[in-house]
Amino acid sequence: MTIFPCAKINLGLNIVSKRADGYHSLETVFYPIPLCDALEVHKMDHDFPSDTPCDLKTTGIVIDGNEADNLIVRAYNLLAQDFRLPRVHAHLCKRIPTQAGLGGGSSDAAFMIRLLDEEYHLNMGIAEMERYASKLGADCAFFITAEPSFATGIGDELEPADGEYGNLSGYYLALVKPDIAVSTKEAYAGITPRQPEKCCRDIVRQPIETWREELKNDFEESIFAKYPRLGEIKDSLYQKGAVFALMSGSGSTVFGIFREEPFGISEQFSDCFTAVMAL
Repeated sequence: MTIFPCAKINLGLNIVSKRADGYHSLETVFYPIPLCDALEVHKMDHDFPSDTPCDLKTTGIVIDGNEADNLIVRAYNLLAQDFRLPRVHAHLCKRIPTQAGLGGGSSDAAFMIRLLDEEYHLNMGIAEMERYASKLGADCAFFITAEPSFATGIGDELEPADGEYGNLSGYYLALVKPDIAVSTKEAYAGITPRQPEKCCRDIVRQPIETWREELKNDFEESIFAKYPRLGEIKDSLYQKGAVFALMSGSGSTVFGIFREEPFGISEQFSDCFTAVMAL
C-alpha cells in the first residue's frame, strides 16, 4: 500500500505561555499543502532475515540520523505494543525538506499510523489515531486528518479553522528554504511568551489583505536577527507580488501566497529549495 504524507504551513504562530512541564503553549493555524513524501509498506516474507520488524529504506532527500530512530519506525513500534502487526518493509521517498518548519517528519509518522490502521484493519478511528500520533510529536496529531486546524496546547489540541477567507483554494503558494537549519531549541531560546493582540484563527477568517499587518510568527523576530537571509527572502516574496508571506513554524522555510502563479521563483532563489503549487 502507498500513501502520500503531506506538508503543512503555519498561518500565524503565537507562543502564549510557558508551561509547568517545560513546554510552551501556542496558538497556530495548521494548513495542509500539496507537497508530499511517498510512503510504501509491504508485508515482510516470513523467511526474510531482518533484524527489525519494520525494515525502513529511505530515498530522495537525505535524512539526518539513524533510520532506526525515524518517526516511521517509531510509529510502527508504538502501535506494535498494542496491536499484532506483521513485520513490514517500508520505503519512504522523501520530498519534503527536513528542518524546514513544514512538518515532514511528523506527517510521515501520522500517515504511517493511518496506513497501518487501514491496511491491517486495526479499526482505531480518528480520535485514537490522534492519541497515538500525539505521543510522537506535538504536531503529529494534525496530520491524521490533515485538514485546516486551529491548534492550541503544545500544538496537539485541534479545532476546525476554516472560515469564509481561511480556505486558500484558488491561490498559489511559493516555498523558499535556504540551506539554513534552525533547531526547535534554538528557536524557543529567543522567545518571550505573550498573549497576541488578536487570535490567529480570527485573523485567518478575515480577508487575506489584512493578514500582512496582523498575522505574525513569533519566531521571526529572533530568527531573522540571527539569519538575515530569511528576512530578505520574505521581503523578496512581497516584492514579487505575494499577498501574504511568513516563515513557517520555527523555520527555515518562508512561504508566499499569490493570487496568480508566480514565475521565476527557482531562478531567483537558485541556491534554495523552492516549490510552487496551486492550493
